[in-house]
Amino acid sequence: MAFSVAVSHLKYSYENVGVLDNLSFSVAPGEFFVVIGPNGSGKTTLMKLIAGLLTARRGSISVMGKDIRAYARKDLARQIAFVPQLVPTDFPFTVADVVMFGRAPHLGIFGLESEADLSKAEQAMAFTEIGHLAGRRMDQLSGGERQRVFIARAICQEPEVMILDEPTAALDIAHQMRIMDLMEKMKREKRITIIMVSHDVNLAAMYADTLLLLKGGRLAQWGPPAEVLSYESLEPVYGCPLLVDESPLGKLPRVTPVPGRYIFKGSITPHK
Repeated sequence: MAFSVAVSHLKYSYENVGVLDNLSFSVAPGEFFVVIGPNGSGKTTLMKLIAGLLTARRGSISVMGKDIRAYARKDLARQIAFVPQLVPTDFPFTVADVVMFGRAPHLGIFGLESEADLSKAEQAMAFTEIGHLAGRRMDQLSGGERQRVFIARAICQEPEVMILDEPTAALDIAHQMRIMDLMEKMKREKRITIIMVSHDVNLAAMYADTLLLLKGGRLAQWGPPAEVLSYESLEPVYGCPLLVDESPLGKLPRVTPVPGRYIFKGSITPHK
């Protein structure tokens, strides 16, 4: 099977401080793949390595069956689009301008957009439902609107793989669901492989085909949400008592953190 992304024995350090250690996994084409884990577990670093923004000294990463180091920068940008957690708020550009930046890997030597490029940008804005914002400046948008603009820019790249670092962070519940529904729509209609980081394990459980659980830069668990989201897997990683039961939405795990006051009152018996 040809994987969209394959990571093998990956190690990475910042100034001799280990961040990722002997990490191996693969992502199938068209998969919705979500990376979870506590703060400091290496999630953002992993996303930047897969996107080619950082270079690993040990181990390997292949994208669409080719070693990431063999790609020219522009060629890699045709394969992978990256949406960071913190999108700029002070861009002196309109929404249409920002979305059009996604065509950069496809433009010729003079960087001139064609009618086809303009059409791709319009399609990306229509797909993300921001066409009505095309003439607005980025500093005039809400957080959820800005996030959709940068997703539209990523779609405009026409990538095989889209990487998102906590795209729902700091958004209210309604905007979180719109972003996640948009990811699901991209996977279903555009056949884009989605790799994203999320701190919300319940949101991840509802959408992910596969979860990767990290602890201290190492792989703690990898598989379908029903296998990964158990208290046996989660409590040692997050270091707090948790309840895991079935979601009322169906056969999905639901994770509930247990406040100390309920334990102290004897309402909950912590798992041993």
